[in-house]
Amino acid sequence: MGPVRLGVLLFILTVSGTPKEEDDDTERLPSKCEVCKLLSLELQDELSRTGRSREVLELGQVLDTGKRKRHIPYSVSETRLEEALENLCERILDYSVHAERKGSLRYAKGQSQTMATLKGLVQKGVKVDLGIPLELWDEPSVEVTFLKKQCETMLEEFEDVVGDWYFHHQEQPLQHFLCEGHVLRATETACLQETWTGKEKITDGQEKTEEEEEEEEVTNTPGHPKHDPEEL
Repeated sequence: MGPVRLGVLLFILTVSGTPKEEDDDTERLPSKCEVCKLLSLELQDELSRTGRSREVLELGQVLDTGKRKRHIPYSVSETRLEEALENLCERILDYSVHAERKGSLRYAKGQSQTMATLKGLVQKGVKVDLGIPLELWDEPSVEVTFLKKQCETMLEEFEDVVGDWYFHHQEQPLQHFLCEGHVLRATETACLQETWTGKEKITDGQEKTEEEEEEEEVTNTPGHPKHDPEEL
């Protein structure tokens, strides 16, 4: 089986997140809205995971003064928040760029359809050159690495706001309290409304399911006729 045709390869390179030019890299960097959205999502998920703990913490020491240790439920403790924040932004590296999706939805955990298609081609003997060794294909992309760094910067800048929400405002979603209330201007919040429905809009205004998109991802190349998969 021969190498991937030029048109198909250019399409693959585009949607896989491999930079074509330095300018394109800059244009694709995640927005502040996307950073805040993922930061909030990760922290809220981690707190939800530990929120049902019945553990009780003992704080303080029994001194000669006769003061007793304080007993604080872990679920409302500062320790729980600190543990949730630990390595929070490191977990952003678990995300991949799903370039077939729109807007902030392109950041999701798990392997993207594009990468799955590329690996499938390699397994079939098709030569696919992304400019990096095969063993590095699963390394975090430029976008995801940028997300992680911006997450760290944002968390450091708004740590007090996160603490205020944790101790006093958990009746509000963190995304609303942090992102809309403190981080973003009103004109920057559009990505917060984007939710994944299992369908993606394509250029002709139609919608296709993930399965349909995966089937046509390689055979449909913008500006080029369809290719029979057997010809690849």
